[in-house]
Parts: sequence; structure tokens; C-alpha cells
Amino acid sequence: MSARDAIEVARTALLAVAPDLAGERIAPDAPFRDQFDFDSMDFMHFVAGLAKATGIDIPERDYPRLQSLADCARYLHERGWR
Repeated sequence: MSARDAIEVARTALLAVAPDLAGERIAPDAPFRDQFDFDSMDFMHFVAGLAKATGIDIPERDYPRLQSLADCARYLHERGWR
């Protein structure tokens, strides 16, 4: 799995929660909340979608590690997602 693949999986999970972002540029290193209106329920749905897409259980204690697309890619790599 490349970083690009991981970012794309995270982006797909994000767009499932916020389809109005389709076609928008999402900066990989900027926190989601700094780029668009993303409340706690949106974030919970995003994490659930990311977990489903990757098959990785994401405990609540790890949520702070998933604040941007790049954060998600690092997290998935560390968790051994392939």
C-alpha cells in the first residue's frame, strides 16, 4: 500500500460523509476542521467508514490521530493496512 492509496481510501471515506466536497481540493496535511465544516458526528461517520473500508478496528483513543488525510495515511500504514 502506498501513501497515495491510503490517502485515496481516506478521501473516499470522507466523501461518503461529505459528498458536497467532491471536486474540491482537500489539502492532505491540513486538518479537516480547518478546511471545511466538519462536526463531531461527521467525524464519527468518517471513522466508521474508514474502518469499514480498511477492515481495521479504530479505537476511540486513536481518533485524534486522524485529523487530516496525511494523518490517516500514516495511521493506516502504522496499523499495517495493505
